[in-house]
Amino acid sequence: MISGGIEPFPFIRDQVDKLKPGNGIIIVAPFLPSPLIERLGGEGFKSKVERGAGADWLVYFWRESD
Repeated sequence: MISGGIEPFPFIRDQVDKLKPGNGIIIVAPFLPSPLIERLGGEGFKSKVERGAGADWLVYFWRESD
C-alpha cells in the first residue's frame, strides 16, 4: 500500500477493530511502524516485532483472550 502511495492506517484500523480476543493480524512494513505500535498498544493490543526479508518489518498485533 505504501509503495503505491496509499495511506494504510484506515485499512489497518478497520482490520484491528474486527479482531476478536485471541485473534491477530500481521502487518508487513518497509520501516518499523513505532507510532502504530504505540497507538495500538495504548488501546490494549499486544505486539511482537520481527525483521522480515530485506528491509521489511513484521509486526504481529493481537488481543489477549478473556
